[in-house]
Amino acid sequence: MDEDEENIIPNEDESQNEINDSSESNDEGFDDIVTSGEHHFYDNPEDSHDTITKVTGMYKDWFLDYASYVILERAVPAIEDGFKPVQRRIMHSLKELDDGRYNKVANVVGHTMQYHPHGDQSIGDAMVQIGQKELLIDCQGNWGNILTGDGAAASRYIEARLSKFALEVIYSPKITDWGMSYDGRRAEPNNLPVKFPLLLAQGAEGIAVGLSTKVLPHNFNELIDASIKILKGKPFTLYPDFMTQGIADISNYNNGLRGGRVRVRAKIAQLDKNTLVITQIPFSTNTTTLIDSILKANDKGKIKIKKIEDNTAADVEILIHLFPGVSPDKTIDALFAFTACETSVAPLGCVIEDNKPLFIGVSDMLKISTNRTVGLLKSELEIQLSELEEQWHFLSLERIFIENKIYRDIEEKTTREDVLQAVDDGLKPHIKHLRRAITEEDILRLLDIRIMRISKFDSNKAQDKIEALEGNIEQVKHDLEHLIDFAIAYFTKLKEKYGKGRERQTELRVFDDIEATKVVLRNTKLYVNREEGFVGTSLKKDEYVTDCSDIDDVIVFLRDGSMMVTKVDAKTFVGKDIIHIAIFDKSDKRTTYNMIYRDGKSGPSYIKRFNVSAITRDKLYDLTNGTKGSQILYFTCNPNGEAEVITVILRQIGSIKKLKFDIDFAKMAIKGRSSKGNLASKYPIKKIEIKEKGISTLLPRKVWYDDTVQRLNVDERGELLGEFRPSDKILIIQQSGKLKVITPELSTHFDSDMVVLEKWVPKKPISAIYYDGEKERYYIKRFLVETENKEEVFISEHPNSQLEIVSTDYRPVVELVFPKIKGVQKESITVDIEDFIAVKGFKALGNQLTTDKIKQVNMLEPLPYEVPEEIVPERRIINDDGSDVPLDEDGQPILF
Repeated sequence: MDEDEENIIPNEDESQNEINDSSESNDEGFDDIVTSGEHHFYDNPEDSHDTITKVTGMYKDWFLDYASYVILERAVPAIEDGFKPVQRRIMHSLKELDDGRYNKVANVVGHTMQYHPHGDQSIGDAMVQIGQKELLIDCQGNWGNILTGDGAAASRYIEARLSKFALEVIYSPKITDWGMSYDGRRAEPNNLPVKFPLLLAQGAEGIAVGLSTKVLPHNFNELIDASIKILKGKPFTLYPDFMTQGIADISNYNNGLRGGRVRVRAKIAQLDKNTLVITQIPFSTNTTTLIDSILKANDKGKIKIKKIEDNTAADVEILIHLFPGVSPDKTIDALFAFTACETSVAPLGCVIEDNKPLFIGVSDMLKISTNRTVGLLKSELEIQLSELEEQWHFLSLERIFIENKIYRDIEEKTTREDVLQAVDDGLKPHIKHLRRAITEEDILRLLDIRIMRISKFDSNKAQDKIEALEGNIEQVKHDLEHLIDFAIAYFTKLKEKYGKGRERQTELRVFDDIEATKVVLRNTKLYVNREEGFVGTSLKKDEYVTDCSDIDDVIVFLRDGSMMVTKVDAKTFVGKDIIHIAIFDKSDKRTTYNMIYRDGKSGPSYIKRFNVSAITRDKLYDLTNGTKGSQILYFTCNPNGEAEVITVILRQIGSIKKLKFDIDFAKMAIKGRSSKGNLASKYPIKKIEIKEKGISTLLPRKVWYDDTVQRLNVDERGELLGEFRPSDKILIIQQSGKLKVITPELSTHFDSDMVVLEKWVPKKPISAIYYDGEKERYYIKRFLVETENKEEVFISEHPNSQLEIVSTDYRPVVELVFPKIKGVQKESITVDIEDFIAVKGFKALGNQLTTDKIKQVNMLEPLPYEVPEEIVPERRIINDDGSDVPLDEDGQPILF
């Protein structure tokens, strides 16, 4: 805490105060708190060296006492029971008031004020927070809504009582560590004997002086399972679970320690082509803050939405209506990038142990809690054993006392001592089997037995009671000897009694990183003044370049061969004589620049092809050889690596015979931007013309689908879908019967009910078996996709219609399994779909498959079919003399 304390101490004004490093402090230990010297103030500013009053004691005692109090008594929970002091006092008050009925929260708050020396507002707020976690308090009335952020009703209107779970796991007065309340009038628990990891189940958050804590909530059942694994010596892992549900990426959870981070997202789905629906929200947000963040992003132009409807009640339902033509996929990514639909939570495991802050991970928290639960169960068993043995001892004495009529030995005794001695003497011949010696208290209890009870004494019943106690004693001893097994059974019982309905609510998934520049709404226009060298959004009288956003970068190429990447701004000077400007994407590895430049004022010309990837913003890069007076003679930007053929015309100088020749950029290898390039001509160039537009020199792009994040990628993650040229598309079929053919963009979202995702072959038929809800019959159809970039339904739209099976095999075969009817089992049927039905139109109903009920449709191995080879035009690169340039395995020219 030393550094935190130093940072809090204000700096003195050097004109009026001095720091005397040579003076010694009279307060022992103060140097441990304030190490930067002593701080003073002057009673007389005009003569500052005459009167100096030290205030070091104030810093040492008052501030440190305050900081310690806030840390220990207000903000940070204890490791023993997981409660902050105010929470512990609320639970203690609820137990004192508990009679099985509901109590007004205002009454509970007032009762708690006997133990908590603060206002009723803080107690009421803390109680509402406990109640909203739906674990310890049985709530009645309006306790607020964690989904919408609505607050609870006033404490006089709502009621509470302890839940059955709380009564079972929190209280055990005989093993509770008790202390005195702040005014010394009443006893209160220093720690409650909690036999469950409450801190991890509920989570905790608090800000103290110099430190804070943030323990995320975890799943009830998973905590019990992990505790059982600890007792069995097995490895375990813990991940947070939130009542707001949502989706979480816990890949950097770091066991809940400082430095970890959990990314949480809302669950967003596409309701239709113009509507998105949010059904779950991230932890630490509510529908109000979420909608506010969306509206702010819309006002700033990051996203474009038409309107928002909040239909949240028991479940979250936020409808986001989009304008026609706005991409739902891109809007979903933009919501994650620019709104609270994705937030980041930083856990920080800090608890109080032995009156000191302890930074600890959730795994160690659970181990401590589990071991403490075992210790508490052992203490309860030991107390139970002692009580059972005490009952057995007295019942045995009572039986001896009555059966042997020892009570008659005291009839003639006149003094207390004689009575006690007579009973003691009467018992001695019969007590050899007892487990402890007889005390005076035992004899007094025997003498308190009423005559009526003696007269009704039944020896057999007494023996049965003693034998039952002996059985209980043996069971408790067995539990103590097998304490771990007993603890495992205890946790198992808790899960069976209270675990139903407490399944995991937050879905765990690895998130893909969303580049804000790719999803931001480009609603600003970028302009350029090429001659003067200015670019920006305010140059509206100059040349329009493209639409952009305020977070975009622009790449600029100048005639002198220099290049710069800078951020979009109102007006930025980048250099005179601009020849190319565009929005820059640092992850783009396919855009290729073709260039010819003159080296110096009269040197030779060089040709080069290059990409631009890693750069430093606002740094000027030289793309030429660095000779003064260099100039770009020819430049093109090619988004897909196109390589054109150009005609170079030289100036007539001396005895040059060939003044005109062609150059094919496809012969040039793509190198780095700093490469010198190959010699194009050592003679001056007069003019360069495009002879033939180029085709892509890059190989088709391989695309994979990663089911973990449900995204396409080019990073070899997941299942390979194939190699895609610019015209290739993917086929998506959903269980709902929806189908679409789209261009494979990496930002595309996929629904969870997707059953087919593959590279689309236009002439490959699709086969489907479905149940028609209107006709109540099974139908089979084969069809081709007729419309691209449009979502369509290929089964009937009756609400009871259901897709049974779909196949993209050329010759699929299925097996129909029928249910047993009235004890008769119909044999299964094998159907060759190609033979059963011809390819028909997309909207065709299809042929009726069978009138019988179907139990199951199984996909069998398709019949063999030889796929026709796809004819791909051979790529040729021609030399000036008409000969072919040899190509390597990747289709790149081999240069000599």
